[in-house]
Amino acid sequence: MCIVGGGLAGLTAALCLAKFGIPVLLIEKNGYPNHKVCGEYVSNEVRPFLEHLGLDIGKLAPKEIDTLVVSDISGRHLETKLPLGGFGISRFALDQALFNLAKAAGVVFRFETVLEIMYQQEHYELRTSKGRHRSKVVIGAYGKRSNLDKSMNRSFIAQKSPWLGVKCHYDYEDFPDNQVALHAFPGGYGGLSKTEEGAVNFCYLANYKSFKSYGNIATFNDQVVGQNPNLKKFLKQAVPRFKKPLSIAQISFAQKKPVENHVLMSGDTAGLIHPLCGNGMAMAIHAGKLASDCVVRFLTESAYQRLDMERDYTRQWKQHFSTRLFYGRQLQEILLHPNITKWVFSTMANHKKIIQTIVKRTHGKPILV
Repeated sequence: MCIVGGGLAGLTAALCLAKFGIPVLLIEKNGYPNHKVCGEYVSNEVRPFLEHLGLDIGKLAPKEIDTLVVSDISGRHLETKLPLGGFGISRFALDQALFNLAKAAGVVFRFETVLEIMYQQEHYELRTSKGRHRSKVVIGAYGKRSNLDKSMNRSFIAQKSPWLGVKCHYDYEDFPDNQVALHAFPGGYGGLSKTEEGAVNFCYLANYKSFKSYGNIATFNDQVVGQNPNLKKFLKQAVPRFKKPLSIAQISFAQKKPVENHVLMSGDTAGLIHPLCGNGMAMAIHAGKLASDCVVRFLTESAYQRLDMERDYTRQWKQHFSTRLFYGRQLQEILLHPNITKWVFSTMANHKKIIQTIVKRTHGKPILV
């Protein structure tokens, strides 16, 4: 079988399938390791499952995170303990570790760009930048947005998205190892957390229309992002590790179908939760497991047909993620609306249980292994 995309969802699915002795070809356009625009906080809901796959998380030395800090545009903040907690680790390190595990498990990697996925007569033909591949099943885990979405006429791809993502690692001593912080600024918000190397990852989401009028990231950071006093202090004192920040445009939070043209979509390819929820990485890992579970049944049980696989995956995906995506949309609306956040911060400051309940609504329970 074939997996298109080697991010967290694709690598997880590959490892799960390999454990069942199923030959896997994973096609990824970029080699490992590399940095990606990502919050780099992983909820502990997937920790036991990752360890079950053979990942020695302790060996990667992530930062153990148990505290959430949220501030509005004025800098007023709330702080609470995270119900499950999580860990801070760079995609550079995590993707590489999962790649090494998958390769050792027998997964075959091809570093090519998939140009087209064609389904006909119970098989797929994949046309890539370097040739063609044939497969009985395909999992799509190629990220937030791709030309493949256009070729499959996915409905969301025609909708323009106003969101831009920016990410950079910084040296900044005045930030606790155990904290993830979320700070709002006009038209956006940014997250701060430490990675395994001690760098602070600052990743933010901004309205592209607002950003465009400033011309570049440095000016936008100074004039807009820095309107939040917490971020102003951070940007003034922190020293960037990258030559220039990474950025990605047209980030879409529109609804997507978990199955398109008989391809099981996984991770961000199936649906993107708003970054403020801090649950995107865990969702991608969980989605990779759900997709692989359905594929294993299809490839090993003769009575379990393709339509059964597609229906089961769609049902399970909605069961696990639809509510989280809904609450993610509502939370983003609240955080980006100054009047609402002013009321929330004035009435909820001493109600940490309410905040924890909101966090729980955007997170799942630990995956059973």
